[in-house]
Amino acid sequence: MFTTVIGVPYNSAGRAAGVARAPGVLAEAGLVPPGELRLVDLPPGSPVRGPSGLLAEPLLTEMLARASAAIGLALRAGDRPLVVGGDCPVVLAALVAGRSAFGRMGLLFVDGHEDAWDPRASPTGEAADSELALALGRYRDALPGPLASQLPLVDPADVAILGARDSGELAAYGQPSLAGEVLLLRPGDLREEGITAATRRAIEAIGAHRSWWLHVDLDVLGTDQLAAVDYPQDGGLTWAELSNLVGTALSNRGCLGWTLCIYNPDLDPDRTEARKIAGFAGRFRR
Repeated sequence: MFTTVIGVPYNSAGRAAGVARAPGVLAEAGLVPPGELRLVDLPPGSPVRGPSGLLAEPLLTEMLARASAAIGLALRAGDRPLVVGGDCPVVLAALVAGRSAFGRMGLLFVDGHEDAWDPRASPTGEAADSELALALGRYRDALPGPLASQLPLVDPADVAILGARDSGELAAYGQPSLAGEVLLLRPGDLREEGITAATRRAIEAIGAHRSWWLHVDLDVLGTDQLAAVDYPQDGGLTWAELSNLVGTALSNRGCLGWTLCIYNPDLDPDRTEARKIAGFAGRFRR
């Protein structure tokens, strides 16, 4: 369960709209009591692709520095934070903070996508296509020095992906899957084994004896469960299945905290989806 909520209003497209507005909107929807959101201040970004192929490289570097500092403060205070994005690369900040405080980290990566694109091949250029590749130390050659110098953050043996279902898209673009390098359980695998049993096996695989981080991209849900995401896909988990998975993960003492990302308030004008997300996350608050 979690004790602190840190908001990181980061959009890897370099814009202040879309997912960047998620922490504030979710707080207003009841995720945290008024005034309790710890919001990380970020500078403006620019939607220009840099030498690495990523959009808004300076914003990514600054987000990593500022958000990891805020998360590190919470961890050193003995808190177990929920870090609300924004885009998925906020998990990089959590891994930087966790590794600094506790050493080698594991990562339970719950996402509808593998997010390990070569940035130069990404159709969007958004770091949200590539954060797991960056965490594993891939494609560092053209990254800004302050970012590249911190990578890799995790070892493939310490990563498990749960819920990814983008194999067809990866094959269509000639991008390799991480299947075979990391433990990868697709929605069908999770259901066949049972959500609780599969989650526990994944935690054991990434090193239950050491500290690890839970990352939840809400597009792991089916579009019929949550439509306010930028890149919807057919299939996916139900809210009940995701609740079971997250509850199982957070019940493990090795979990330092979790990230919750990718909700886009611009696609949710009446805030119906925001209230769903707030209610979902709120049940895990200590």
